[in-house]
Amino acid sequence: MKKRAIIIVIDSMGIGAMPDCEEFGDIKECNTLKNVCEFNKGLDVPVMEAMGLGNIQDFKGIKRTATPIAQYGTLEEKSKGKDTTTGHWEIAGLVSKKPFATFPEGFPKELIDKFVEETGCGGVLANIPASGTAIIEKLNDEHHKTKYPIVYTSADSVFQIALDTDMIPLETLYKWCEIARRILDEGNYNVARVIARPYKVIDGKPTRISKDRRDYSMKPPRETVLDRVKNAGAKVIGIGKIEDIFSKAGITHAIHTGSNKEGLELTIKAIDGSLDLDKIKYPDVNITDNEREIIFTNLVDTDMLYGHRNNAEGYGKAIEEVDDYLEKILPLIGENDLLIITADHGCDPTVPGTDHTREKVPVLYYSKNIEPMDLGITKGFDSIADRISGWLF
Repeated sequence: MKKRAIIIVIDSMGIGAMPDCEEFGDIKECNTLKNVCEFNKGLDVPVMEAMGLGNIQDFKGIKRTATPIAQYGTLEEKSKGKDTTTGHWEIAGLVSKKPFATFPEGFPKELIDKFVEETGCGGVLANIPASGTAIIEKLNDEHHKTKYPIVYTSADSVFQIALDTDMIPLETLYKWCEIARRILDEGNYNVARVIARPYKVIDGKPTRISKDRRDYSMKPPRETVLDRVKNAGAKVIGIGKIEDIFSKAGITHAIHTGSNKEGLELTIKAIDGSLDLDKIKYPDVNITDNEREIIFTNLVDTDMLYGHRNNAEGYGKAIEEVDDYLEKILPLIGENDLLIITADHGCDPTVPGTDHTREKVPVLYYSKNIEPMDLGITKGFDSIADRISGWLF
Protein backbone atom coordinates (compact mmCIF):
# COMPACT_ATOMS: atom_id res chain seq x y z
CA MET A 1 0.00 0.00 0.00
CA LYS A 2 1.80 3.10 -1.23
CA LYS A 3 1.63 6.15 1.02
CA ARG A 4 2.67 9.63 -0.04
CA ALA A 5 3.11 13.05 1.56
CA ILE A 6 2.80 16.00 -0.83
CA ILE A 7 4.04 19.33 0.57
CA ILE A 8 3.32 22.58 -1.25
CA VAL A 9 5.01 25.66 0.20
CA ILE A 10 3.47 28.95 -0.97
CA ASP A 11 6.66 30.91 -0.38
CA SER A 12 6.24 33.79 2.10
CA MET A 13 2.43 33.52 2.57
CA GLY A 14 2.58 34.44 6.26
CA ILE A 15 -0.53 35.15 8.32
CA GLY A 16 0.53 37.53 11.07
CA ALA A 17 3.45 38.86 13.05
CA MET A 18 5.23 36.56 15.48
CA PRO A 19 5.40 37.89 19.06
CA ASP A 20 9.13 38.58 18.62
CA CYS A 21 8.81 40.22 15.19
CA GLU A 22 10.32 43.52 16.36
CA GLU A 23 13.57 41.71 17.21
CA PHE A 24 13.77 40.95 13.47
CA GLY A 25 13.08 44.54 12.40
CA ASP A 26 9.40 44.02 11.58
CA ILE A 27 6.25 45.79 12.67
CA LYS A 28 3.34 44.09 14.41
CA GLU A 29 1.02 45.05 11.55
CA CYS A 30 2.72 42.67 9.10
CA ASN A 31 0.32 39.96 7.93
CA THR A 32 1.06 39.00 4.36
CA LEU A 33 -2.12 37.14 3.43
CA LYS A 34 -4.51 39.40 5.35
CA ASN A 35 -3.00 42.59 3.93
CA VAL A 36 -2.85 41.21 0.38
CA CYS A 37 -6.53 40.29 0.69
CA GLU A 38 -7.37 43.79 1.93
CA PHE A 39 -5.35 45.47 -0.84
CA ASN A 40 -7.11 43.43 -3.52
CA LYS A 41 -10.55 43.87 -1.93
CA GLY A 42 -10.73 40.12 -1.44
CA LEU A 43 -9.25 37.07 -3.14
CA ASP A 44 -11.03 34.36 -5.12
CA VAL A 45 -9.63 31.10 -3.70
CA PRO A 46 -12.59 28.69 -3.52
CA VAL A 47 -10.49 25.54 -3.00
CA MET A 48 -8.45 26.83 -0.06
CA GLU A 49 -11.64 28.41 1.25
CA ALA A 50 -13.33 24.99 1.18
CA MET A 51 -10.32 23.52 2.96
CA GLY A 52 -10.81 25.97 5.84
CA LEU A 53 -8.33 28.77 5.16
CA GLY A 54 -10.97 31.39 5.98
CA ASN A 55 -11.65 29.69 9.32
CA ILE A 56 -8.10 30.41 10.49
CA GLN A 57 -8.51 34.21 10.44
CA ASP A 58 -10.70 36.91 8.92
CA PHE A 59 -9.27 37.26 5.41
CA LYS A 60 -11.26 39.58 3.15
CA GLY A 61 -12.96 37.56 0.41
CA ILE A 62 -12.08 34.16 1.93
CA LYS A 63 -15.25 33.04 3.66
CA ARG A 64 -15.53 30.87 6.72
CA THR A 65 -17.11 27.46 6.14
CA ALA A 66 -19.14 25.27 8.48
CA THR A 67 -18.19 22.21 6.43
CA PRO A 68 -14.41 22.33 5.81
CA ILE A 69 -12.90 19.46 3.84
CA ALA A 70 -9.45 19.65 5.48
CA GLN A 71 -7.68 20.19 8.77
CA TYR A 72 -6.51 23.77 9.22
CA GLY A 73 -4.43 25.76 11.67
CA THR A 74 -1.66 28.21 12.42
CA LEU A 75 2.01 27.41 12.97
CA GLU A 76 4.45 29.50 15.01
CA GLU A 77 8.12 29.17 14.13
CA LYS A 78 10.55 27.85 16.72
CA SER A 79 13.68 28.70 14.72
CA LYS A 80 15.40 32.05 15.05
CA GLY A 81 14.94 33.42 11.57
CA LYS A 82 12.54 34.58 8.90
CA ASP A 83 14.10 33.17 5.77
CA THR A 84 13.66 30.36 3.28
CA THR A 85 16.29 28.08 4.76
CA THR A 86 15.16 28.17 8.39
CA GLY A 87 11.50 27.88 7.37
CA HIS A 88 11.95 24.88 5.09
CA TRP A 89 14.43 23.17 7.41
CA GLU A 90 11.94 23.46 10.25
CA ILE A 91 9.12 22.11 8.06
CA ALA A 92 11.37 19.08 7.52
CA GLY A 93 12.00 18.76 11.27
CA LEU A 94 15.20 20.73 11.84
CA VAL A 95 14.89 23.64 14.28
CA SER A 96 17.63 26.31 14.02
CA LYS A 97 18.12 27.73 17.52
CA LYS A 98 21.02 29.94 16.44
CA PRO A 99 20.15 32.63 13.87
CA PHE A 100 22.14 32.82 10.65
CA ALA A 101 24.51 35.78 10.33
CA THR A 102 23.41 38.97 8.58
CA PHE A 103 25.57 41.80 7.26
CA PRO A 104 23.80 45.17 7.49
CA GLU A 105 27.08 46.99 6.69
CA GLY A 106 28.05 44.65 3.85
CA PHE A 107 30.52 41.77 3.95
CA PRO A 108 33.91 42.11 5.68
CA LYS A 109 36.86 43.17 3.53
CA GLU A 110 38.78 39.97 4.16
CA LEU A 111 35.85 37.90 2.87
CA ILE A 112 35.46 40.00 -0.29
CA ASP A 113 39.22 40.00 -0.89
CA LYS A 114 39.33 36.22 -0.66
CA PHE A 115 36.33 35.91 -3.00
CA VAL A 116 38.00 38.21 -5.58
CA GLU A 117 41.29 36.33 -5.31
CA GLU A 118 39.81 32.83 -5.64
CA THR A 119 37.33 33.65 -8.42
CA GLY A 120 39.69 35.90 -10.37
CA CYS A 121 36.73 38.22 -10.98
CA GLY A 122 38.91 41.35 -10.57
CA GLY A 123 36.66 43.09 -8.04
CA VAL A 124 33.05 43.44 -6.94
CA LEU A 125 30.41 46.14 -7.11
CA ALA A 126 28.03 47.19 -4.31
CA ASN A 127 28.71 44.96 -1.27
CA ILE A 128 25.71 46.47 0.53
CA PRO A 129 22.22 45.38 1.56
CA ALA A 130 19.95 46.13 -1.41
CA SER A 131 16.86 45.24 -3.38
CA GLY A 132 18.03 42.99 -6.20
CA THR A 133 16.00 44.64 -8.93
CA ALA A 134 17.11 48.11 -7.83
CA ILE A 135 20.80 47.31 -7.50
CA ILE A 136 21.15 45.73 -10.96
CA GLU A 137 19.40 48.70 -12.54
CA LYS A 138 21.65 51.12 -10.67
CA LEU A 139 24.92 49.30 -11.36
CA ASN A 140 24.27 47.68 -14.75
CA ASP A 141 26.33 50.25 -16.69
CA GLU A 142 29.26 49.96 -14.27
CA HIS A 143 28.98 46.18 -14.39
CA HIS A 144 29.28 46.28 -18.17
CA LYS A 145 32.20 48.66 -17.98
CA THR A 146 34.22 46.78 -15.34
CA LYS A 147 32.85 43.23 -15.78
CA TYR A 148 32.84 42.99 -11.97
CA PRO A 149 29.97 40.96 -10.44
CA ILE A 150 27.38 42.77 -8.32
CA VAL A 151 27.59 41.34 -4.78
CA TYR A 152 24.88 42.30 -2.29
CA THR A 153 22.93 41.06 0.71
CA SER A 154 19.62 41.87 2.45
CA ALA A 155 18.08 41.65 5.90
CA ASP A 156 18.35 37.88 5.39
CA SER A 157 21.48 35.77 5.60
CA VAL A 158 22.35 35.79 1.90
CA PHE A 159 25.43 36.37 -0.25
CA GLN A 160 23.94 37.28 -3.63
CA ILE A 161 25.88 37.51 -6.88
CA ALA A 162 24.27 39.18 -9.90
CA LEU A 163 25.66 39.47 -13.40
CA ASP A 164 24.54 39.81 -17.01
CA THR A 165 24.86 36.34 -18.51
CA ASP A 166 25.04 37.79 -22.01
CA MET A 167 28.42 39.18 -20.92
CA ILE A 168 29.67 36.58 -18.40
CA PRO A 169 28.55 32.94 -18.88
CA LEU A 170 25.97 31.45 -16.55
CA GLU A 171 28.38 28.60 -15.81
CA THR A 172 30.90 31.15 -14.51
CA LEU A 173 28.27 32.62 -12.19
CA TYR A 174 27.50 29.16 -10.79
CA LYS A 175 31.22 28.46 -10.32
CA TRP A 176 31.70 31.75 -8.46
CA CYS A 177 28.74 30.88 -6.22
CA GLU A 178 30.28 27.50 -5.41
CA ILE A 179 33.55 29.23 -4.51
CA ALA A 180 31.69 31.72 -2.30
CA ARG A 181 29.85 28.88 -0.57
CA ARG A 182 33.14 27.10 0.19
CA ILE A 183 34.82 30.28 1.48
CA LEU A 184 31.87 31.07 3.75
CA ASP A 185 31.80 27.53 5.13
CA GLU A 186 35.55 27.34 5.69
CA GLY A 187 35.49 30.72 7.43
CA ASN A 188 32.50 29.81 9.62
CA TYR A 189 30.62 32.91 8.49
CA ASN A 190 27.28 31.16 9.17
CA VAL A 191 25.62 32.47 5.99
CA ALA A 192 22.46 30.56 5.06
CA ARG A 193 22.55 30.93 1.29
CA VAL A 194 24.66 32.02 -1.65
CA ILE A 195 22.27 33.00 -4.44
CA ALA A 196 23.06 33.17 -8.15
CA ARG A 197 21.11 36.10 -9.61
CA PRO A 198 21.53 35.97 -13.40
CA TYR A 199 20.00 38.71 -15.52
CA LYS A 200 19.88 39.95 -19.09
CA VAL A 201 19.17 43.36 -20.55
CA ILE A 202 15.81 42.99 -22.30
CA ASP A 203 14.38 45.98 -24.19
CA GLY A 204 16.93 48.17 -22.45
CA LYS A 205 15.96 47.02 -18.95
CA PRO A 206 18.03 44.68 -16.72
CA THR A 207 15.72 41.71 -16.10
CA ARG A 208 16.41 38.82 -13.72
CA ILE A 209 16.07 35.34 -15.24
CA SER A 210 14.16 33.38 -12.61
CA LYS A 211 14.57 29.93 -14.15
CA ASP A 212 18.38 30.17 -13.94
CA ARG A 213 18.51 31.32 -10.31
CA ARG A 214 20.25 28.86 -8.01
CA ASP A 215 20.57 28.78 -4.21
CA TYR A 216 23.64 27.31 -2.53
CA SER A 217 22.56 26.61 1.03
CA MET A 218 24.51 25.48 4.03
CA LYS A 219 24.19 21.74 4.48
CA PRO A 220 21.60 20.85 7.13
CA PRO A 221 23.56 20.06 10.30
CA ARG A 222 21.25 17.22 11.34
CA GLU A 223 18.93 14.65 9.80
CA THR A 224 15.49 15.68 8.57
CA VAL A 225 12.39 13.68 7.69
CA LEU A 226 13.62 13.84 4.09
CA ASP A 227 16.79 11.96 5.09
CA ARG A 228 14.72 9.40 6.96
CA VAL A 229 12.60 8.66 3.89
CA LYS A 230 15.59 8.64 1.54
CA ASN A 231 17.57 6.37 3.88
CA ALA A 232 14.63 3.96 3.84
CA GLY A 233 15.20 3.61 0.09
CA ALA A 234 12.12 5.64 -0.84
CA LYS A 235 11.65 8.61 -3.15
CA VAL A 236 11.94 12.27 -2.13
CA ILE A 237 11.09 14.43 -5.14
CA GLY A 238 12.09 18.11 -4.90
CA ILE A 239 10.31 20.54 -7.22
CA GLY A 240 11.52 24.14 -7.54
CA LYS A 241 14.38 25.24 -5.29
CA ILE A 242 13.92 22.43 -2.75
CA GLU A 243 17.18 20.65 -3.64
CA ASP A 244 19.05 23.95 -3.25
CA ILE A 245 17.51 24.72 0.15
CA PHE A 246 18.60 21.33 1.50
CA SER A 247 21.89 21.29 -0.42
CA LYS A 248 20.66 18.01 -1.96
CA ALA A 249 20.51 16.31 1.47
CA GLY A 250 17.57 13.92 1.73
CA ILE A 251 16.60 14.34 -1.95
CA THR A 252 16.48 11.54 -4.53
CA HIS A 253 14.93 13.35 -7.52
CA ALA A 254 14.95 17.08 -8.32
CA ILE A 255 13.80 19.49 -10.99
CA HIS A 256 14.04 23.29 -11.04
CA THR A 257 11.25 25.57 -12.20
CA GLY A 258 10.96 28.98 -13.82
CA SER A 259 7.54 29.88 -12.45
CA ASN A 260 4.77 28.80 -10.08
CA LYS A 261 2.79 27.57 -13.09
CA GLU A 262 5.61 25.23 -14.07
CA GLY A 263 6.04 24.05 -10.48
CA LEU A 264 2.35 23.29 -10.11
CA GLU A 265 2.17 21.45 -13.42
CA LEU A 266 5.20 19.36 -12.45
CA THR A 267 3.59 18.63 -9.09
CA ILE A 268 0.49 17.34 -10.85
CA LYS A 269 2.69 15.11 -13.03
CA ALA A 270 4.52 13.81 -9.95
CA ILE A 271 1.20 12.98 -8.29
CA ASP A 272 -0.46 11.34 -11.32
CA GLY A 273 2.70 9.39 -12.21
CA SER A 274 3.44 11.05 -15.56
CA LEU A 275 6.65 12.82 -14.46
CA ASP A 276 9.74 11.21 -15.98
CA LEU A 277 11.52 10.35 -12.73
CA ASP A 278 14.41 8.57 -14.42
CA LYS A 279 15.36 11.86 -16.05
CA ILE A 280 15.57 13.76 -12.75
CA LYS A 281 16.93 11.03 -10.46
CA TYR A 282 20.28 11.55 -8.75
CA PRO A 283 22.76 9.07 -10.27
CA ASP A 284 23.92 7.58 -6.95
CA VAL A 285 20.41 6.89 -5.64
CA ASN A 286 19.05 3.34 -5.40
CA ILE A 287 15.29 3.17 -4.83
CA THR A 288 14.34 -0.01 -2.97
CA ASP A 289 11.11 1.13 -1.27
CA ASN A 290 8.23 2.04 -3.57
CA GLU A 291 5.67 2.11 -0.76
CA ARG A 292 6.60 5.56 0.62
CA GLU A 293 7.20 8.86 -1.12
CA ILE A 294 7.52 12.60 -0.49
CA ILE A 295 6.78 15.21 -3.14
CA PHE A 296 8.05 18.59 -1.94
CA THR A 297 7.28 21.72 -3.98
CA ASN A 298 8.32 25.33 -3.42
CA LEU A 299 6.28 28.02 -5.21
CA VAL A 300 8.56 31.06 -5.14
CA ASP A 301 6.75 33.66 -7.28
CA THR A 302 4.75 35.07 -4.36
CA ASP A 303 7.99 35.90 -2.57
CA MET A 304 10.48 36.65 -5.33
CA LEU A 305 8.31 38.44 -7.89
CA TYR A 306 5.74 40.13 -5.67
CA GLY A 307 6.60 40.19 -1.94
CA HIS A 308 10.10 41.61 -2.36
CA ARG A 309 8.85 44.06 -4.98
CA ASN A 310 5.95 45.41 -2.90
CA ASN A 311 3.50 44.23 -5.55
CA ALA A 312 0.38 43.30 -3.56
CA GLU A 313 -1.76 43.02 -6.69
CA GLY A 314 0.59 40.50 -8.31
CA TYR A 315 0.86 38.63 -5.01
CA GLY A 316 -2.91 38.23 -4.87
CA LYS A 317 -3.09 36.95 -8.45
CA ALA A 318 -0.33 34.44 -7.71
CA ILE A 319 -2.30 33.03 -4.76
CA GLU A 320 -5.38 32.77 -6.97
CA GLU A 321 -3.31 30.91 -9.58
CA VAL A 322 -2.21 28.40 -6.93
CA ASP A 323 -5.85 27.87 -5.97
CA ASP A 324 -6.81 27.27 -9.61
CA TYR A 325 -4.27 24.44 -9.73
CA LEU A 326 -5.45 23.03 -6.41
CA GLU A 327 -8.79 22.41 -8.13
CA LYS A 328 -6.90 19.95 -10.36
CA ILE A 329 -4.72 18.56 -7.57
CA LEU A 330 -7.34 17.68 -4.95
CA PRO A 331 -9.09 15.01 -7.09
CA LEU A 332 -5.71 13.26 -7.45
CA ILE A 333 -5.26 12.96 -3.66
CA GLY A 334 -6.31 9.51 -2.48
CA GLU A 335 -6.85 8.06 0.98
CA ASN A 336 -3.18 7.06 1.15
CA ASP A 337 -1.98 10.54 0.18
CA LEU A 338 -1.53 13.46 2.58
CA LEU A 339 -1.52 16.91 0.97
CA ILE A 340 0.03 19.67 3.05
CA ILE A 341 -0.22 23.35 2.09
CA THR A 342 1.82 25.82 4.11
CA ALA A 343 4.37 28.66 3.96
CA ASP A 344 7.90 29.28 5.24
CA HIS A 345 7.82 32.93 6.47
CA GLY A 346 6.20 36.21 5.45
CA CYS A 347 7.05 38.91 2.92
CA ASP A 348 4.29 41.47 3.33
CA PRO A 349 4.24 43.68 0.22
CA THR A 350 2.09 46.31 1.94
CA VAL A 351 4.44 47.28 4.79
CA PRO A 352 7.62 49.41 4.58
CA GLY A 353 10.70 47.63 3.25
CA THR A 354 11.29 44.81 0.78
CA ASP A 355 12.57 42.09 3.11
CA HIS A 356 10.99 38.98 4.59
CA THR A 357 8.71 39.45 7.59
CA ARG A 358 8.75 37.34 10.75
CA GLU A 359 5.29 35.74 10.63
CA LYS A 360 3.20 32.76 11.57
CA VAL A 361 2.09 30.56 8.68
CA PRO A 362 -1.06 28.64 7.78
CA VAL A 363 -1.19 24.88 7.44
CA LEU A 364 -3.83 22.84 5.61
CA TYR A 365 -3.88 19.03 5.70
CA TYR A 366 -6.01 17.16 3.17
CA SER A 367 -6.59 13.51 2.38
CA LYS A 368 -9.57 11.71 0.85
CA ASN A 369 -10.94 10.44 4.15
CA ILE A 370 -9.42 12.98 6.54
CA GLU A 371 -11.49 14.16 9.51
CA PRO A 372 -11.79 17.94 9.16
CA MET A 373 -10.91 19.91 12.27
CA ASP A 374 -9.53 23.17 13.61
CA LEU A 375 -5.97 22.49 14.75
CA GLY A 376 -5.66 25.89 16.40
CA ILE A 377 -2.18 27.33 16.98
CA THR A 378 0.74 24.89 17.01
CA LYS A 379 4.24 25.80 18.17
CA GLY A 380 6.69 24.70 15.51
CA PHE A 381 6.75 24.22 11.76
CA ASP A 382 8.40 20.91 12.66
CA SER A 383 4.93 19.60 13.57
CA ILE A 384 4.65 19.04 9.80
CA ALA A 385 7.66 16.69 9.88
CA ASP A 386 6.10 14.83 12.80
CA ARG A 387 2.86 14.49 10.86
CA ILE A 388 4.71 13.21 7.77
CA SER A 389 6.67 10.67 9.85
CA GLY A 390 3.46 9.41 11.42
CA TRP A 391 1.81 9.18 8.00
CA LEU A 392 4.64 7.35 6.21
CA PHE A 393 6.07 5.24 9.02
